[in-house]
Parts: sequence; structure tokens; C-alpha cells
Amino acid sequence: MSGKMNRRSFLKVMGWSGAGVALTGCDMPTTVTLEEGKEEVVSYLMPEEYVIPGVGVWYASTCTQCAAGCGIHGRVREGRVLKLEGNPDAAVNNGKLCMMGQAGVQGHYNPDRITSPMMRTGGSLAPISWDKALGVLEEKLGAVNGDRFAWFTGSISGHQSVLLTNHLDAMGSTNHYAHEVVNNAVSRAVNQDMLGEANPRLRLDKAKMIVSFGADFMGAGQSPVQYAGQYAKFRTNKERGLLVQIESKMSLTGGSADLWLAIKPGTEAVLALGMANLLLNKIKISDAGIPADVRTLINTYDVTTVARITGLAGDRIQRVTQLLSERTPSLVLAGAGVEGQAQGYATTAAIMMLNHILGNVGKTIESAGDFPFPQLMAKQGGTADLVAFAEAAKAKKLDAVIFHGSNPVYSAPKSLGLTEALANIGFKVAISQFPDETAMAADLVLPVDSYLEDWGTQVPADQAETNAIHVQQPLMEKLNAETKGLGDILLTLLKQRKKDEYGQFEDYYAYLRNAFAAMPTSVKNDAKSNDEFWNTALQTGVIKVDSGTKTLQSTVVSFAAPIVDDNAGLTLLPSPRLGLFDGRHANLPWLQEAPDQISKVVWDSWVEMHPDTAAKMGIGNLDLVEVSSAQGSVKLRVVLLKGMHADAVAIPLGQGHEAYGRYAKGLGVNPLQILDATTDAKTGELAMYSTRVTVKRIGPADSLSIVRMGTGAGDSQVGRKLVVTVPVEQVRRTEGT
Repeated sequence: MSGKMNRRSFLKVMGWSGAGVALTGCDMPTTVTLEEGKEEVVSYLMPEEYVIPGVGVWYASTCTQCAAGCGIHGRVREGRVLKLEGNPDAAVNNGKLCMMGQAGVQGHYNPDRITSPMMRTGGSLAPISWDKALGVLEEKLGAVNGDRFAWFTGSISGHQSVLLTNHLDAMGSTNHYAHEVVNNAVSRAVNQDMLGEANPRLRLDKAKMIVSFGADFMGAGQSPVQYAGQYAKFRTNKERGLLVQIESKMSLTGGSADLWLAIKPGTEAVLALGMANLLLNKIKISDAGIPADVRTLINTYDVTTVARITGLAGDRIQRVTQLLSERTPSLVLAGAGVEGQAQGYATTAAIMMLNHILGNVGKTIESAGDFPFPQLMAKQGGTADLVAFAEAAKAKKLDAVIFHGSNPVYSAPKSLGLTEALANIGFKVAISQFPDETAMAADLVLPVDSYLEDWGTQVPADQAETNAIHVQQPLMEKLNAETKGLGDILLTLLKQRKKDEYGQFEDYYAYLRNAFAAMPTSVKNDAKSNDEFWNTALQTGVIKVDSGTKTLQSTVVSFAAPIVDDNAGLTLLPSPRLGLFDGRHANLPWLQEAPDQISKVVWDSWVEMHPDTAAKMGIGNLDLVEVSSAQGSVKLRVVLLKGMHADAVAIPLGQGHEAYGRYAKGLGVNPLQILDATTDAKTGELAMYSTRVTVKRIGPADSLSIVRMGTGAGDSQVGRKLVVTVPVEQVRRTEGT
């Protein structure tokens, strides 16, 4: 190792510094013997001469299709990755993989990938060489210092996050905006305040009953494969688990519930307080630890009041609460529709309070321990950073920004004024795999490798029973010679600022080899050498990390009393779904063709309404309507569903792209654009589920691409019905015959 870097600095560069790591417990190479440079390989686990034509071999890596960080195995045949499955060595997903992970190969082979750097010239982007691009980067960023510079990313972890943080330090900036449309930022804030830990382990598999306030843990959640696996155990335990889903729009998880309750949107806090009232005053569970002001608030919500406000039957509320007290341990969850309210923090805190009262903390909510390498931990995104970034841009506080892993031009509501504010930023760089809306608005675009041809490490925010670092390795050589890995781009940026520290690493591969060699000996277990440890990590795709044991606190914080909005209009629910998710997968045909889990629509946008609500407005199924808010309107067709509350309408996320390639551009509408800029007062997160809208019929019924599974037109394939149903009256008439 270069003598210009001391031991402590080296550990920081390698990602192993922090209070949880003793310096004496880390290996430190004395020379950089691992700088092997870029290798031309088919796989980094098997020499090319061992390839057998026609026979596929599986290699371990990590999925980055969402922030869950599932371990994967990729089937490689004759130098091409053809199939992805879950890695059984990864406890987060235990060998399973969702549809979004399966579709990762389509992103890798997508014909619309950016294949060379581009720079804005004369108002449009034109291809340039990497030498030119890096020269522009050095010139433009060299003129910027301090908080006039920023990174804008999605959730990021592992050694990519280490290098990004180190680059911010080198620039003298503290501005890292992390944005995710689908997030649990409000719950993380509540967990930190009430449990002392932002990301505790949720143990669905240990619960005898789950009451979910709209948490779509098997669908568009934070780690859907992990929690779907836990849910399977929850259902097959000796005492079969009971799931009650309370939400305003039926989700994938709600469709699997034993009891689904349609609640008036925005009244979930009232229900949680009413259930607490029953637990404390009728069932007589101890109220220890509940602040006096919260106790007084609870007492104001009797069953009759709660039923009137929420629209739920009083006997149902009492029965669910009684079952919660009997089926212990239980688990009460809050979802996006709760967190995304104007009182998101208060509502989520009221729901978490039920776990405190029921004694679930420490039983079905466990500590994840202290991860020993804080530099590697996930920097999780939310929407508060999007709001803050828009304000900084409007105030002309930024001169240069680098975007990666997020598409704010698409996902920012028009009410934030972000698109117009970007003109105030003199130099905008997009590190992107695809020509999305943000990349097309940048001044310089750098083409990045797909995750199936890139190196990295990932640390899932929602860890399973065993904490781990997941290893990402190329499953094949690059498809395009002019793309670069994110790690290599970050390393290049650091070399421009701190050549003495980072110039010793020829590329990101060499950096990772050194980082693994410098890893604490306690993590390397029985590996006899650094090479053996490296190869084992690549073979398994997982490095297990001991985070120790820790006990969660269980406290109740004071929170604001619910404010029930009785204004006219319908509440808009911009609902994410497993598949297109927040719009990041709209350019993957497999996921466009995957039917929505409830409505069965494909390749389009639609608005979901309850039949009774539509009938009052003279709206029929598949009619063309205009959905309007104070921020604008969208036109789309209606799908009538009974799995909706009468006071809500839902528009799924994912469509409405103005760029992003041939499979995404020009399809459907983007409901994010018409959201109000209301935020949660406590966390600053966008209240994405608080926008009021009106719906007006503007055209007759017409076709919509729906995969029909019931009766009626379109329910046949080559003249055969897909599913045959028989009315219950007919069954009764034929009994005994």
C-alpha cells in the first residue's frame, strides 16, 4: 500500500471504519498486490476453458431491481446470462425471486440502453468520447466546491456508498439527496423514536395474528420476497396465522387476507386510537408507558365514534381488537397509505402504539443489532429529500449535481416546480443505463453498466435473521464496450480530487479486492488466505456479519390528535404495485405484460372506483374520465372494483413516461404529476395520499387491455373460457339432484 495513507485513512477508504470495528481487528495489505486490472472473462468463478457448449452454469450475485437487495443466481450459457433465480444462501430471500428480479435480464439486454457518453450541445444531447466526458467532468466539478455541489440518488449501500460519501467529502459537500417514491421513511422515523432503531426485524413468521393498516408487505413493500416467505410460515404454523387487512384500496396483500376492511382514507389514526381504547378500557390491558396526553386522547375515541368516522362496523372493530388480545404474539403494521398522509407520523405512531400495548416488541418486532460497518449501511431514500432538492434548486443554491439511480424529473409532482428549477443548476450529470426523463434533461450523460455486468456490494436495509453483506459480481462480460460501472466512475471522480489516495487502485475491481483483503479477520471466518475468502464470497454471494444482540426499547411518543378532513372530493391513491413499481420498470415488456394483481390490466393506465361511487356520477365501467386536482388533470378509463372505499379513487404508478425508451414512452398517465405538495409536518415527507380530486365522465366506454379471469366478453382463449364460474343460486337448485 502507498505510504501516503495511514491506517485509519485506509480503513475509511475501504469502508471498514466505524465505532463497531477495532483497528487491530482488520487486515491491512502492505502493498497493493491485488491490482489485477480489468479482466476479460465470461465468469469470474469459472475459467473460460471449462465452458461446455449448451450447458448453463449458475453464479451468485445481487439483484438491484429494488432496494431490497435480494441474492440471486444467474444462469450463464456460452457467455450470456439467460435466467435469474433467488440465491438460497441469501437469508433475505432464501432462494426465491419476485417478478421484478426475474425481469432483470430484460433491462440488461434492453435495446434502448445508453451506449456512449453524451453531452448537450446546441440544446440537444450528442455522443462524445469518454476522454472528452471525463475532461468536462474535471473542468466543471473543479470549479465547484462545498455545498454548491450535490449527489442525487436512489437508495444506495455497500462500497458504492462508501466511495460516494468519500467523493462528497473530497468536494467539501454534505449534500446527498436520496429519493425513493416507494419508501417507509415515516415508519423509520417512528421506529427510531419509539423503539430506538429505525429498521427493526419484523417477524411475521412468529405472529399468530397480523393487523395491517395498508402495508402491502407481499407486493410493493420494502422487501416483498422476504416477507412473502415469512407470510408462508405464518400461514403454515401449528396455529395458522390470521391476517386482517385494513385499507382504502385492495392491495396484493389485502387480496390474501382472511378479513379485508375498506376504511375511509385518512381515518386510520382514529381506528388505531379506538382499538387502543378497547384494549385499555374494556379488555383491561395495562397502559404502562403511555404519556398522559396520549391516554386522554385514547379515551375520546369510543367504538361508536370510531365507527362513525371510519365507516367500519362497530362489531367488526371490537371483534378484531378482541382477537388481537387473544392471539398473542401479534403484529400491527402501517403501510404507505398511512405514512403518506398529512399526519403521517402521528398516524403511524398511533398504530405502532398498539404493538407497545399488546407486548409485541421483542417478540414479533426484534432488534437487528448494531451493524459493525456503518459506512456500508443503506442510505435509504424518501420524498423529503426530493422536496428539499426542489427548494434548493429554486433558491439557486446548487451549481452542479450528479444523478444516479433515481428519476426525479418523472417522479416529482408538478407542484414542486422541479423541472423548471433545474434550469438554475449550471451543470447536471446523469449516470444512467437508460434515456429516462432526468437523463434527457442533463448536460452530460454517462452510460453505466447493468447490475449483471458490474461489481459491487449491497447491504439490505431490511435484514433477515442473519445480517449480511451481499456481493455483486458480473455474470458476463459487457454488452457495450463504452459503458462503465458505477464504482469505476466514482473512483475516477475521486482520482480527480485525491489522486494520492485513490490513484493506487487501477479500477473498481482492484479496489474491491483490496477492500475484501482489509476486511476484519472476524468476518473472514476460517479462510486461509485473502484469495480463498474472495473466492468463497463470490461463490456464495453472501458475507455473514455478526451484529451482536440488542434489546429494543418500547416507548410511546406523544403525537397530534387526528384531523379528519370532511371536504368534498375523492382521495387520490397513487398506488405502487409489484411489477412496474414506481415506474422504474416501465421499459421492461415482461412487466408491462404482467397483469395488475387486482384489476388485471396490462400495458396501460386506469383509475379504480367503487361501483356505487361511479353510479352516482353516471360513470360506467371502461368509460373515459378526467381526474382533476388543484395541480392538473389526467384522462384515462375507469375500472370498477368493489375492493375500493367509496371515498377514494386509485391510479396505479408506473406509466406516463415522456422518455425512457420504446416500451415506456407515451403509455398511460403519471398520477404523481397531479399530487399536491403537502408534507408531513414531523418528517417533511410528501403526503402522497392526501390529494383530493374530482372525476368527470368525458367519453363512452371503450376497450382496455385486461386479462379477464371471470365471466363476460374477453374471458376466452381460442374459444375456451379461462375460468368457468357458476352462480351460487344454480348450485343450490341442483343440490340433491
